[in-house]
Amino acid sequence: MNYEILIPLLAAAVQSGTPILYATLGEIFTERTGILNLGVEGIMIVGALSGFLVAKITGNPAVAFFAAGLAGAVAASLHGIVCIIFQGNQVVSGLALTILGVGFANYIGAAYVGQAAPGFDPLPIPLLSQIPGLGPIFFRQDLLVYLTYLIPPLMWLFLYQTRYGLSLRAAGENPAAAIAAGVNVVACRFVGVLVGGFFIGLGGAYLSLAYTHLWTNNLTGGRGWIAVALVIFAFWRPSRAIFGAYLFGGVMALQLRLQASGTQIPSSLLLMLPYALTIGVLVLASWRRGGTDEPAALGRNIEPVD
Repeated sequence: MNYEILIPLLAAAVQSGTPILYATLGEIFTERTGILNLGVEGIMIVGALSGFLVAKITGNPAVAFFAAGLAGAVAASLHGIVCIIFQGNQVVSGLALTILGVGFANYIGAAYVGQAAPGFDPLPIPLLSQIPGLGPIFFRQDLLVYLTYLIPPLMWLFLYQTRYGLSLRAAGENPAAAIAAGVNVVACRFVGVLVGGFFIGLGGAYLSLAYTHLWTNNLTGGRGWIAVALVIFAFWRPSRAIFGAYLFGGVMALQLRLQASGTQIPSSLLLMLPYALTIGVLVLASWRRGGTDEPAALGRNIEPVD
């Protein structure tokens, strides 16, 4: 593969991996507090639809992007209420949220299929975009991609270098000990669900505001499920999520380019590539289970404390 082909492919991998990265970071933040949220796909598509509609109404992509995050937080709050307040099963609640979100977005969005909305276009960074190799890949992207260069290190600093981050992680590691130390575990877990939902909603918004600039049903195309698997691949660490998201993004970009080139490989097999990689990642992660940083109380409910 020569330079003229490789550089555009890697740039496309960054763009294709960005919505997955937003969703993965959101899920990592949520799971760090001990809540397993399998509703990522539903939250993403609600964020995608909300961002599209707000952009179409206001003509302001920045407002639409923020509104999509809020819509994601609202959708995620349903999961928080069921699992934290009413002590419902986290797996069942997450699956129900995915079904609800996808059905709701497809129903409301049916009238807008194929329509465009204002969005984010590539915004090359002066000087940095001229760096050979790295410039075209990382610094000729849109503003929403550049934000993902900052969010993982900031999230790491918050979770591992602040008292509030320690409280959130304690809620996911040992809720009983955290409660004994005076931490409001219920509040910490709700914050984890809402903030995580906000980032997942942003991932959905990227698809409708930057990746496609239009609405189509099932826009997320299973990216939410890939994000759930990628959390395990990243060992619940924001820094590793970057590599994983770009890896999946590269596979998605590659299969699209192979289809466009008129390859003899059946398109159905090419469409399977990202999901085959997802299965492979889960198998690999299961072998490395002992070396992960999985929260000890992940998926375990706690009794609300007054």
